[in-house]
Amino acid sequence: MKKWLIALASVFMAVSLAACSKTVATTKGGKITESAYYSSLKSTSSGKQVLQQMILNKVLEKDYGSKVSKKTVTKQYNAYKTEYGTSFKSVLTQNGMTASSFRQEIRSNLLLKEAVKDNATITNADLKKEWKTYEPKVTVAQILVSKKSTAETVIKKLKKGESFTKLAKQYSTDSSTKNKGGKLSAFDDTNTSLDSSFTKAAFALKEGEYTTTPVKTTYGYQVIKMLDYPSKGKISDHTKALKERIWTADMSSSSKLKAVVAKVLKKGNVSIKDSDLKNVLSDYLSSSSSSSK
Repeated sequence: MKKWLIALASVFMAVSLAACSKTVATTKGGKITESAYYSSLKSTSSGKQVLQQMILNKVLEKDYGSKVSKKTVTKQYNAYKTEYGTSFKSVLTQNGMTASSFRQEIRSNLLLKEAVKDNATITNADLKKEWKTYEPKVTVAQILVSKKSTAETVIKKLKKGESFTKLAKQYSTDSSTKNKGGKLSAFDDTNTSLDSSFTKAAFALKEGEYTTTPVKTTYGYQVIKMLDYPSKGKISDHTKALKERIWTADMSSSSKLKAVVAKVLKKGNVSIKDSDLKNVLSDYLSSSSSSSK
């Protein structure tokens, strides 16, 4: 979750203040007005970052707002909510966010991704390079236990022919999957929510196989069974997925994001009216000028 969102709740209104000077707070030493608060805030780095983001959001909404539906935002929001489960609210609180501001972050990210897609040129060479590491989405089941010895017991029972589904229900400490035979949602090699040791062990399995030694992860010890491992097929069958992977990688590249933001702002006809903030976008716009030269 971006740092600017952590500060957003406390500074959002200050950035949009007009020339009026309503009282924000009173003390025995005098009052604090909106204009005084704004003047103090705009000189801080956090205040400038919030203004940068607000400007960018305005431009992105104008250019790409029609491509990001409320339904898409809600779908991603619900996915996070499901992933974090009962700790979802506390995670939001720890990051200084509300459900509303988190939805806005999701929308901002989706808008930015549309800008990345619009400004990215993907060549056949790029697709071939991505294809080398591409893995299709697989479906696995897992049994999570706290002790290595327990995992070894489970594996011994599997070797004797006992049902993985039955053992998951009997032994797994993962309450969200144990009654479903330990089955997880499909994932590919770009997944970052699962432990890397888990995904590495999973992709080493063939369909129908299970891990014959306990897999140590941050959650405990896991026994993994490969349920569905689709054939990789031909590159032409996965063009859309490969492009999505490249765009996702671009979203994690600060240099590529900065270049895209510079292009978006350059075309956004942004005019800063406050002389003290006239250079608030200089880092982006100067890099745009340099790139064009």
